[in-house]
Amino acid sequence: MPTGKILLVGGGGGGGAGDGGGGAGGAGGLLYSTNFLIVAGSYAIVIGAGGTGFASTKGTNGVNTTGFGLTAIGGGGGGYHSAGEDGGSGGGGNQTGIGGSGIQGDDGGVTGYGEDGGGSSYSSSAYGGGGGGGASEVGETGTSSKGGDGGDGIAIPISGSAVTYAGGGGGGGNADGLGGAGGAGGGGAGGAGGSGVAGTDGLGGGGGAGGGANVAGASGGKGVVIVSYLTKAAILSTGGSITTSGGYTIHTFTSSGTFELTILFSCYLNARRNRMELKGVSTNNQFG
Repeated sequence: MPTGKILLVGGGGGGGAGDGGGGAGGAGGLLYSTNFLIVAGSYAIVIGAGGTGFASTKGTNGVNTTGFGLTAIGGGGGGYHSAGEDGGSGGGGNQTGIGGSGIQGDDGGVTGYGEDGGGSSYSSSAYGGGGGGGASEVGETGTSSKGGDGGDGIAIPISGSAVTYAGGGGGGGNADGLGGAGGAGGGGAGGAGGSGVAGTDGLGGGGGAGGGANVAGASGGKGVVIVSYLTKAAILSTGGSITTSGGYTIHTFTSSGTFELTILFSCYLNARRNRMELKGVSTNNQFG
């Protein structure tokens, strides 16, 4: 069975509504391994949707991404008059609320990543919401003049060149302040006197929060699953968008589907026969 690399990212959380500045959505939880045993068979892949941002309420959590018996937890929704929600990475808080906890742990021997969201510094009506947590960095706490920046994600070279995944959303700023920047890895920026920016699909970025009274937060980005292994003639595989790079076959799922891997036994036997003949061993009657 081939040993390869695997990446799963949950859907990013939705940004909270602004009242002052809303709390941002946390990034989807991230699972990554460079030494994952891919057993032949058929696997259902479910890509988590991003959470939704609303006016006058908190954002919803992103949806879990699943495959190969692994679960990348959806990001926490951003707060509205409340703490951020717990999620793969936690959502940012609004008003006096603290940031939600990042709860993505290791799963099936695969390392998990997810950090906490930032809180909000409340001062009358002038305050910024907390930034959403990213895969590698806690969301920034909002201040009286600015929403907290979203936590950064992690750069992973599974598809050939490095791409950064799972950045947290930026907290909303009050109408006279500044919205927080989205974290590297698809986090959406927070609004200031306007709506937040959506997290990026396929990266699991958290949604930016709304800035100003009852201004809507933005939706989080959809998650992703990527599988990569050394290209070999004896392996037949289907599912997702298939590319090659540096001698590796790469399957990328940005929507739900099925990954199927088959070991072509006849190719294995022919390769074994050739190796034995090179060593001067007769193969008569050994393989039919």
